[in-house]
Amino acid sequence: MSLMSESELEVALRSIGAERYHNLHPFHRRLHGGKCSLAEVQAWALNRYFYQALIPQKDAYLVARLPTPALRREWRRRIVDHDGEREGEGGIARWLALTTGLGLDRELVVSARAVLPATRFAVEAYVHFCRDRSLLEAIASSLTELFSPQIIGERVEGMLKHYDFVTAETLAYFTKRPPQAAQDSAFALHYVKRNAKSEAEQRSVLAALTFKCDVLWAQLDALWHAYVEGNIPPGAFVPEPCR
Repeated sequence: MSLMSESELEVALRSIGAERYHNLHPFHRRLHGGKCSLAEVQAWALNRYFYQALIPQKDAYLVARLPTPALRREWRRRIVDHDGEREGEGGIARWLALTTGLGLDRELVVSARAVLPATRFAVEAYVHFCRDRSLLEAIASSLTELFSPQIIGERVEGMLKHYDFVTAETLAYFTKRPPQAAQDSAFALHYVKRNAKSEAEQRSVLAALTFKCDVLWAQLDALWHAYVEGNIPPGAFVPEPCR
């Protein structure tokens, strides 16, 4: 690979999303197309909560390594977006409203004791990646947010159309995420393009985004294996009809 211009690097990053983002996964097509049972939607929401809950931890590791107040202020906003300024606010609280609206016990969701082993492994691997790899790689791994507004639009439209157990209030988490994701990804993309100055650094940011796509894909592989094919591992969430 030869050294790319900033515009060429952006094209390469976006091509990773076009090929590997999890909107292409069969489980998401099933979810958005109205083919999931209530139990499958519950399992998706419960496992996805674990990912949502650890995002601020990932971002806290990243903030600690940013060298200037301006950069720290920019990235700290992401933590506030998820955690809120006070109890009951922020993205995590809105995701809990989703799981509650789907009939899940709040304590079960928050405890994370019933998440799939593969979910836990994938999400913790992402947190550790952002803690242990270079700052440039950690920021590049967040660039899946370039592609999230599309999947959110598909998700809200499809779920409201197909599931009578879902309401606009239940899906309130998704109303605020598109503008947040657009702002976050614009900053991260600018940072990556300006700071990936060598061939090695450009390869590393492409690999980081590929890794993050794999993290999201692996979570859906686990959901499919457990709840579509019926291979629920010991200790994981067992929907009511299966008990």
